[in-house]
Amino acid sequence: MSQPTRTEVLGEHEDRFDEILTPEALAFLARLHDEFADRRTGLLAERRRRAAALAAGGTLDFLPQTRAVREDTTWRVAGAGPGLADRRVEITGPPERRMTVNALNSGAKVWLADFEDATAPTWHNLVSGQLNLIDAIERRIDDTTPGGKRYRIGDDPATIVVRPRGWHLDEAHLLIDGRPAIGALVDFGLYLFHCGRRQIERGSGPYFYLPKLENHLEARLWNDVFTFAQRELGIPYGTVRATVLIETITAAFEMDEILHELRDHAAGLNAGRWDYLFSLIKNFAHHGPRYVLPDRATLTMTQPFMRAYTDLLVRTCHRRGAHAIGGMAAAVPQRDPAANEAALTKVRADKEREAGDGFDGSWVAHPGLVATCHTAFDAVLGDRPHQLDRTREDVDVTAADLLAVHRLSPGLPTDHGLRSNVAVALRYLTAWLGGAGAVAVFGLMEDVATAEIARCQIWQWQHHCTRLTGGSLATPDLVRRLIDRERAALLGEGVDPELLDHAVRILEETALGDELPAFLTTEAYARHLVRDRAAA
Repeated sequence: MSQPTRTEVLGEHEDRFDEILTPEALAFLARLHDEFADRRTGLLAERRRRAAALAAGGTLDFLPQTRAVREDTTWRVAGAGPGLADRRVEITGPPERRMTVNALNSGAKVWLADFEDATAPTWHNLVSGQLNLIDAIERRIDDTTPGGKRYRIGDDPATIVVRPRGWHLDEAHLLIDGRPAIGALVDFGLYLFHCGRRQIERGSGPYFYLPKLENHLEARLWNDVFTFAQRELGIPYGTVRATVLIETITAAFEMDEILHELRDHAAGLNAGRWDYLFSLIKNFAHHGPRYVLPDRATLTMTQPFMRAYTDLLVRTCHRRGAHAIGGMAAAVPQRDPAANEAALTKVRADKEREAGDGFDGSWVAHPGLVATCHTAFDAVLGDRPHQLDRTREDVDVTAADLLAVHRLSPGLPTDHGLRSNVAVALRYLTAWLGGAGAVAVFGLMEDVATAEIARCQIWQWQHHCTRLTGGSLATPDLVRRLIDRERAALLGEGVDPELLDHAVRILEETALGDELPAFLTTEAYARHLVRDRAAA
């Protein structure tokens, strides 16, 4: 479908897509790109420059040029908008139709409608997700399965917060002046255009989670996008609210600055623990064995460098009147009672620790975990909507604390950890190529963020020829044998062999390549996905 404008839609047209891809909405996207595309290009170039400096042996520290922002105790952020005062439980998931209903009815206070890590970026997923959000706001979702199960939104749904894609991602299905559109502006722009006023009229507002920011200048760009977009659409200034995911190691050194840039639109920060670990690997992968992380399963929030990061986040937020939101519990309920109780025990301990540390709420990935998270935060909050009064003045985190990977325990990867990473990465990639962005694997809800850790750890371990606790060396040959074994297992489970072979190629090309793997959904990954969907 093409438009007689500067925009060209390459994605296949489906029923009701014209409700989203209106000439007016596409013209709005074009204006956003006119205003901000060049700045985004410059910021991505700065990312590459900074990554190269770190790869060459550089390190990170708090910025001397923004010391005044950090030390000024007088400024505050806008804070919670209507419906965001109580965020003790937030549930995440892709804006698929049934997930939309289940999340809004889950009992969580907030639903993160995720166009990023939990959504495979097929054109169908992206546009139908926007349709589902409109239908949810208008209470038009009423779906009955062939088995007779009815899905409809209840009387007290969660507040919707949309996560657009990060600045680094393009949208290959939509061209503006002949070039791929910016994924972040497509997701943000379409939602604000169609749902901004709808949400305001219903007593809420257009709220967003901002992913993958690497510095405060990227936050400044988002703030300018909000200002411009509100003016263009006649939405009052400051109506938009944004919660920033601190999920890169570089952003951890600029939390105050990020909130300051967004202060008229900022609601809080979130501890995006899984991408944070991926970012640590990515930025220090070339610094030798001292930055080699152990098994993914051991990288819990009790590790000293992770506690430093989350303690600093709570302190920063509460000094500025912003909510501090904890990280995702990736467990999913199990059929086996003993396994299920073990999983819930871990989630309960995690959420009790976060509530005790001063967080105002936390994430879960499955409706079955909402009650567990509620109980943990209810015990600390009671009837209060948050604990912003806990300013955590006891926290004093240094740059060395944030980078103290050497204090990890246990310190070595295991044979089981390597096998698990191969299995998770291959299973997730296969599902992702098939259009699924959130996939239950071995009792955990995997998305791009969690799968990236598995994939990049394979690269890191074999790149440094790491000795595993069982005595083996993590070599390319060993990884290939494990990939072959897992491929055979998946074929035996009836997985689509064509998708599986694509996944094997991606894993081998990246996890065993000379260069650290790029983000999933960029470069080779996007080409695989677009080609596969076009062929289908």
